[in-house]
Amino acid sequence: MLKLFKKKEKQNKVLSSMANGKSVAIEDVPDEVFSTKMMGDGIAVIPDDGKIYAPCNGKISMVMDNTKHALGIETEDGMELLIHVGLDTVNLMGEGFATHVSAGDSVETGELLISYDKTDFVTKGINDITMLVIVENGGHEITKYNINENVHIIESPLIEYK
Repeated sequence: MLKLFKKKEKQNKVLSSMANGKSVAIEDVPDEVFSTKMMGDGIAVIPDDGKIYAPCNGKISMVMDNTKHALGIETEDGMELLIHVGLDTVNLMGEGFATHVSAGDSVETGELLISYDKTDFVTKGINDITMLVIVENGGHEITKYNINENVHIIESPLIEYK
């Protein structure tokens, strides 16, 4: 029998890893603001190197120009994301950071957003764990967080949603 009016299932979408490294549950980030989800739900990555990439196609909604440690992205389907590099990195006032995008720029998955000197961070004892926070879910439902995995930009989904 033909099912002409079959309800179409929403296909899962993904937010790819914004860094090469190891994924970590947001609850395990050693900073109360993130671990208690004050900023929103999400996931974190312990980066292998000092490069942070776009986890999705979208538009840069804001860049912390003076500190260069964080930026916002609005996905093509309405989610608002915050990428925050490191713990207490706001205190560096941009030292060691470079941003490669500006507010209003369109970006594609895997595009370089922020770079920093990881060796310098390690020497200074700065934790560079990087958080991907969902500030506004845009009406989407999160279906999976891929935690405790070795992740790579573009090819590794961090968050799956529909």
